[in-house]
Amino acid sequence: FCGECLQPCLQVPSPLCPLCRVPFDPKKVEKASSVEKQLSSYKAPCRGCSKKVTLAKMRSHVSSCAKVQEQMANCPKFVPVVPTSQPIPSNIPNRSTFVCPYCGARNLDQQELVKHCMENHRNDPNKVVCPVCSAMPWGDPSYKSANFLQHLLHRHKFSYDTFVDYSIDEEAALQAALALSLSEN
Repeated sequence: FCGECLQPCLQVPSPLCPLCRVPFDPKKVEKASSVEKQLSSYKAPCRGCSKKVTLAKMRSHVSSCAKVQEQMANCPKFVPVVPTSQPIPSNIPNRSTFVCPYCGARNLDQQELVKHCMENHRNDPNKVVCPVCSAMPWGDPSYKSANFLQHLLHRHKFSYDTFVDYSIDEEAALQAALALSLSEN
């Protein structure tokens, strides 16, 4: 992992791997100098403006590239191909609209939240709690994202309601997914 991605994991009392969520010892983290060298030497075009940027600086460039932000703002909203089979529970937190963690703007769906934050809070350095994650049963309402805008862009591209059964725990969901996978082969 790059330092930027790993850093938030190191700021909690019991660090967890950002990929598999297994506890790890921060003292045993080693820099991959060969990977750093490759990231600093290889260039690729930005998906928005096509400017060639080293991979080490691509995240920073993409997060500030006006053309990428424009593309994100103009993305069509996600609509399920077929209606979900999940019943709509009545006793759950509101997971459809959210409050901007920067200014308190209300009733923003996920895409509106992304657009609002990109337009109004792009340069806000404050660490904030993701309102989408904190509304989820597994969410930590006290965890503050190191880079909230990147978190929004990478983690909330679709609505969880379409894919998640909130009434079962993680183990039951895993077992159901495995059973479905085996039955399809």
